Amino acid sequence: MKILVTGTAGFIGSHVAMRLLERGDEVIGLDNLNDYYDVSLKKARLARIQGQPGYTHVHADLADREVIETVFAHHKPQRVIHLAAQAGVRYAAQNPHVYVSSNVTGFLHVLEGCRHHGVEHLVFASTSSVYGANRSMPFSEHQPTEHPLTLYAATKKANEQMAHSYAHLYDIPCTGLRFFTVYGPWGRPDMALFLFTKAILAGEPIKVFNHGHHKRSFTYVDDIVEGVIRTLDRVSTKDEGWRGESPDPATSGVASYRIYNIGNEQPVELLRYIEVLEQCLGRKAQMEMLPLQAGDVPDTEADVSALSTMVDYRPQIGVDEGIARFVEWYREYYGV
Repeated sequence: MKILVTGTAGFIGSHVAMRLLERGDEVIGLDNLNDYYDVSLKKARLARIQGQPGYTHVHADLADREVIETVFAHHKPQRVIHLAAQAGVRYAAQNPHVYVSSNVTGFLHVLEGCRHHGVEHLVFASTSSVYGANRSMPFSEHQPTEHPLTLYAATKKANEQMAHSYAHLYDIPCTGLRFFTVYGPWGRPDMALFLFTKAILAGEPIKVFNHGHHKRSFTYVDDIVEGVIRTLDRVSTKDEGWRGESPDPATSGVASYRIYNIGNEQPVELLRYIEVLEQCLGRKAQMEMLPLQAGDVPDTEADVSALSTMVDYRPQIGVDEGIARFVEWYREYYGV
């Protein structure tokens, strides 16, 4: 297939593009290489895929309506994996306009491209952050998500609702995936594993929020990629059992639309995560214990039974193996 992947200079997007190319798909990659974090890392990710047969790169900003219209008109992708977004929960508090421009306006332009050019299936990234103030564990797609705690989460919730409206009005099959704390090689420098590794190797203290007692469904990037591609291949459909009298937020009876959690069902406490990292690095961390940050949730736990039923999704890699792989990559990439 010919597939448009947005965010191919990003962490997850670069891994997804590589896997699609390996199986023989043609990939149109789009990224604006913004400077939210180290641009050289983004360029290094791109360098891995730009030389691959079947890859075409487009340097563009999703907020540029005219350019995105041209990309769809010229390349005519059959399916779209939309992963590009302004990431970072805390960054949104200082830069709200950037999030709306990229995550809301940019997503609108992707939806319009799908609408006008006959795209067969749109798979887009959402986030576990949409569960917000919910404390009912494990998080299920069938629960309401009306209380986001950050603007980042609110923009992703908006994406889900926008996708449903387009799926209904224009018959565009849409599937949203709520990612749970993704980590692994080529990861983002603003994420905990990256920050901890850099600090520990430099002999500097690490900031451990909530005194390390919160739990996360840490999910290795290869397990995420497997779920994304399996979902892409299974075009969403209407839920024939859906009823407007008791609407299920995860499906729809009036649109080909689905929402799935994608993550590891075995949450790990942050202190255990740090312990594994210490073992892999062969060094002890100096920990600065701090309270829970505003906008953070105490715990996340993914219920992925719906995705398992639909596409036989089962994460394979636990934190011991996943962190070891990250450390191996980090030492090789940075020469430390």
